[in-house]
Amino acid sequence: MNKKNVALSAVLLVWCFILGFTAGTPTTYITQYKQKVRNLILAIGKAEPGNAALSIENKAKWLTEIRQARLKLKAVDFWLRYLEPQLYRQINGPLPVEWETEVFEKYEKPYRREGAGLTLATILLNDGDTSVFKVNELLTKAKSAAGIYLNDSILNPLNRYDHFYFCNRLFLLNLSTVYTTGFENPEPEEIIKELRVLIKETKELYAAFNSDFPDQSLPDTYLALYNELIHFVEQQPDDYAQFNHYYFIRNYINPLFAINQACIAEYKAVSHSNLDYALNKQAVSIFDKRLYDAQQTKGLFLRVKDTAVLNKIERLGKQLFFDPLLSGNNERSCASCHKPEQYFADTVLPVTLAFDKRAFLSRNAPGLLNAPYNHLIMQDGRHLTLQDQAKAVVTNSLEMNCEEEEMMKKILSCHEYKVTLKELVKHTPAEPEVQPGHIYSALTYYYGNFSNYYSPFDRAMDRKEELDQESIWGFNLFMSKAQCATCHFVPQFNGVKPPYIGSEFEVIGTPADVTYSTLSPDEGRYAVNPAKETHRAFRTATLRNISKTAPYMHNGVFKTLEQVVDFYDGGGGAGRGLLVPNQTLSSDSLHLTSLEKKALIRFMTSLTEAMPELRIPTVLPVSRYKELNKRKIRGSY
Repeated sequence: MNKKNVALSAVLLVWCFILGFTAGTPTTYITQYKQKVRNLILAIGKAEPGNAALSIENKAKWLTEIRQARLKLKAVDFWLRYLEPQLYRQINGPLPVEWETEVFEKYEKPYRREGAGLTLATILLNDGDTSVFKVNELLTKAKSAAGIYLNDSILNPLNRYDHFYFCNRLFLLNLSTVYTTGFENPEPEEIIKELRVLIKETKELYAAFNSDFPDQSLPDTYLALYNELIHFVEQQPDDYAQFNHYYFIRNYINPLFAINQACIAEYKAVSHSNLDYALNKQAVSIFDKRLYDAQQTKGLFLRVKDTAVLNKIERLGKQLFFDPLLSGNNERSCASCHKPEQYFADTVLPVTLAFDKRAFLSRNAPGLLNAPYNHLIMQDGRHLTLQDQAKAVVTNSLEMNCEEEEMMKKILSCHEYKVTLKELVKHTPAEPEVQPGHIYSALTYYYGNFSNYYSPFDRAMDRKEELDQESIWGFNLFMSKAQCATCHFVPQFNGVKPPYIGSEFEVIGTPADVTYSTLSPDEGRYAVNPAKETHRAFRTATLRNISKTAPYMHNGVFKTLEQVVDFYDGGGGAGRGLLVPNQTLSSDSLHLTSLEKKALIRFMTSLTEAMPELRIPTVLPVSRYKELNKRKIRGSY
């Protein structure tokens, strides 16, 4: 049997395991599978005809059947997620509708993606009033999607060994993020049970792969550590809130990831999948800041590699960041709202003072650190690049209120700026004339470099130092009972989950004030992409440096992390009685104790990065226009 047939047979064998079959041709497997699901649907309809609500007895029966189906699904989850991720939403989608825009789709209109399958069927069956029609509809879509996986166009990547290692990389990343957190399993008591099945069945896939591709096999060091992982999980409690997520990732998943990355390099594996678009082969740890690329900070200087030239770009960006020449009245700089000593945020005002010095903007000034790890920029995701955002801030009449032509005239009136820019444009042959894009690119390259630092938690995960027990407990709560990790994903603790190609938006019901008298009127993502699901949705922000960047939420409504944790513990806006029909955050209380809340905050404090003390420029370049030489470093407000 050639390698193609071996690969196809391996996939079919796993499918057979899912479906409960042990013999037959590929066509037979699919036919029998469809018949089996069809029989399940007919059985539900027969038990509860028409569009009637399912009885309590039958709900329990079908939930048991779906749990068994989920365990079978986990045996082949390894391949399904990677081979066709959009199709996977039909089998086990976490939400009825998602509007995530992936990195290779950013310049297109957002896509509406419908989910179906086991997770959503479980949620329906656990609801109070569930109709036969709705459950059958979800299962029918799951049935149809499964058969499509056997199309040659989907299975062709298995002809080579390469995709196994990229698939395994995604598998490991998902082990650190979604498989243990309840992201796609609404029944917490089933999470660790599924995990045990998942890792054991994947071990069988490893053995089959090594047999089929002995020249590119997984090394013994990987297999030995993986066996230790299985033993560790077997010894853990069934309760995912008691599961030690910290040691699971630190001692097993992260080292396995490093070995898999080494295999990708050693075997010169080449991917042809969009799922590998953002991930970096050079990252040696899940907590390596090179793990994925969401934004490039160089802008027009993208092709510059020379360190001396990059240093010159950074120095230019630093001067411009503190220079109020970029504002219409020469009194406001980037540093006015993004204060370096406050982790490039504004921790003084709930929302930012407007250009006119009288009004206020509707949103808090977010920190710029780790902004490059978002695929869409701004809290509503309206900008595709950091450079787009810089331009929008400079030209916005409420922020810096400066026309680009006027900005360039003022900047080039300074001999120092002019000489530097004339030299730097030699390195952008596609743009040989000095233009605003060079200004924005220098700015983003400057502040983007401050996203490359690490926190105590990162160093602990890389075994470079120890983390205190309260922070470890807080992380374990974060990944389980507190449900934080279903939106804030390892390693950036933002809304970018594996394979790190899109940014998530959530509706949490942020109030206008701490009395919860009304919702914040900000429409969020809806203003960019109007849809029922996007109304009052905001991009999930990073929790890195959060202990240093109060106030919190898009409107700065909460002054302390204690208030933030209380907000989530109480079920968000809906849990406090506000009308939020599309809230994606559960409105149920988390029932966190005071000690658990304290541990959560302790963990979040461990995400504070070791950013060096910055030296602010002491002088600004001299302009030939004397009135401009009165401007102040950082501006006056």
